[in-house]
Amino acid sequence: MRRHRNVKIVATLGPASSDRATIRALYDAGADVFRLNMSHGTHADIAARHATIREVEAEVGRPIAILADLQGPKLRVGTFARGAEEIAPGAAFRLDLDPAEGDATRVCLPHPEIFAALRPGASLLVNDGKIRLGVDRCGADFAECTVLVGGTISNRKGVNVPDVVLPLAALSAKDRTDLEFACDLGVDWLALSFVQRPEDVDEARALVGNRAAIMSKIEKPAAIKDFDAILAASDGIMVARGDLGVELPVHSVPPIQKRLVNAARAAAKPVIVATQMLESMIESPMPTRAEVSDVATAIYEGADAVMLSAESAAGRYPVEAVSTMDHVALEVEADPAHHALIAASRHVERHTIADGIVAAAREIAESTEIKAICCFTQSGTTATLVARERPRVPILALTPLVGTARRLCLAWGTHCAVVPPQERFKGAVLQAVRVAREGGFAELTDKVVVTAGVPFNVQGTTNILRVAPCDERLIQRSEPG
Repeated sequence: MRRHRNVKIVATLGPASSDRATIRALYDAGADVFRLNMSHGTHADIAARHATIREVEAEVGRPIAILADLQGPKLRVGTFARGAEEIAPGAAFRLDLDPAEGDATRVCLPHPEIFAALRPGASLLVNDGKIRLGVDRCGADFAECTVLVGGTISNRKGVNVPDVVLPLAALSAKDRTDLEFACDLGVDWLALSFVQRPEDVDEARALVGNRAAIMSKIEKPAAIKDFDAILAASDGIMVARGDLGVELPVHSVPPIQKRLVNAARAAAKPVIVATQMLESMIESPMPTRAEVSDVATAIYEGADAVMLSAESAAGRYPVEAVSTMDHVALEVEADPAHHALIAASRHVERHTIADGIVAAAREIAESTEIKAICCFTQSGTTATLVARERPRVPILALTPLVGTARRLCLAWGTHCAVVPPQERFKGAVLQAVRVAREGGFAELTDKVVVTAGVPFNVQGTTNILRVAPCDERLIQRSEPG
């Protein structure tokens, strides 16, 4: 069950990685979480990939997390009479609700909600920011603009509106259908696109209930401004750097990434760094040095996971891309500077008994010959609190709930195991040392730290810490009850 690194790898499945052999190869290469992109493929395609992942999970005997990524609202221009037009910097260009085909002076933008929010001076970005328009005058059904950055504009290219909060829900009609489908399938995480405010997360939560954990994708300037409230409403965070780099100055993205990672870690909520991490491996078997450095930076910052998108979904070298991430992670985490940076960034306010227990577990583990921290958990909260501490020893998350085990596959440093429910602490300790030994984390002569809550099987009761020998005979003699 053991991975020899702490950061997790998320691999997106797609046309290049849908068959069972490839999915198993991706797992063997290091994938801990599989992402199902609801923007592409039919429900039948998604269901088939989900079923295959669960078959691989049963085969390897280790929980695997599945993340369904909702598409979110898509804002696009209409069509052009000639299919495309060249617009020059300084030229006038109009967007409106007229469905007539466009030309070099105008095109339909069939989104009245955009016009309702626009103000003079706002920017409109077309085709991933390759074209930039400045709004001079606007009304309920039009925007007269000046072309700030020109280029070729063509049919149905995407539009970004970075300067305003759009009066749009994060969930489109398609998203609502996909959400129910994914929850019925039994995915572990739902990634929510187009998040602008915490109410977007609350809306999704009301539909999802406790069927899946909710991950908010941070991809819009409005989400940056309201990040603390969005983080509080979410179970996890995805730093979607591609869209952030379109809607914000590209040089602002690295410090934003660092801030979001630190904030999510302080809140004990998993955070994924995503988009274009090994982009060149879509076509090449080798990444660029810059891409390797990019992955390494996310690991040095303490991200819970790094993600592959097109590299594993549609690229020519999906398994090699996962293997590359795995090798980078192993190298970075072996660097003494990594330990120093992680320790230096450990700024956590501790207010609860559970906070104190997990902090003590890390201190004991790092100052003695402890081989692992074993935590019994119902909801996964104890395990994510331990992961927030970023200990130098492995974290064994033991739970009777397979859903909890799967969700924790995304948390830094956790090795998840489904175990029988426990009623007494001695049984929990015995179970912990057995898992530690069977998983190759400890030998008979070693010791582990065990954390749990009494009474058992009650969420939020972490209140016990025990240093336990891995020799069950010693436990039987020394552990009361």
